[in-house]
Amino acid sequence: MKLTTFSDYSLRVLMYLALNRERLATIPEIAAAYDISENHLMKVVHQLARSGVIESVRGKGGGVRLAQAPEDIRLGGIVRASEGSAPIVECLSDEVSSCRIAPACRLTAVLSRAFDALYATLDEYTLADLVQSPRGLRVLLAPR
Repeated sequence: MKLTTFSDYSLRVLMYLALNRERLATIPEIAAAYDISENHLMKVVHQLARSGVIESVRGKGGGVRLAQAPEDIRLGGIVRASEGSAPIVECLSDEVSSCRIAPACRLTAVLSRAFDALYATLDEYTLADLVQSPRGLRVLLAPR
């Protein structure tokens, strides 16, 4: 399994904001720190703000910051929100499957169990766990 770029960027934004809690951060600043697209990052920030994980301050001197303590932000919740609710495989959809082996296939149960395990593991960790040793991250994300 590979997480979408959207999930990856969501986690990166949150890590950046957790490292810089004392001030507002801007999208261009975060994009430059990670060398990623500002346009894509705007969509990520918009969703994180809509979900209440971060807050956005408009206007001159505006930016974004965490709306919750890093200890309260579970990674599983972030990834679930950013990945959406689409089924991992067609046969797990509520719609009729076109898979010919669906009635006898055991792969569905295996994949469901695997994804449940992935999310259970992500649920064990918080944003605070990702930034426990901030010094190295701050050096790597500093403006160049």
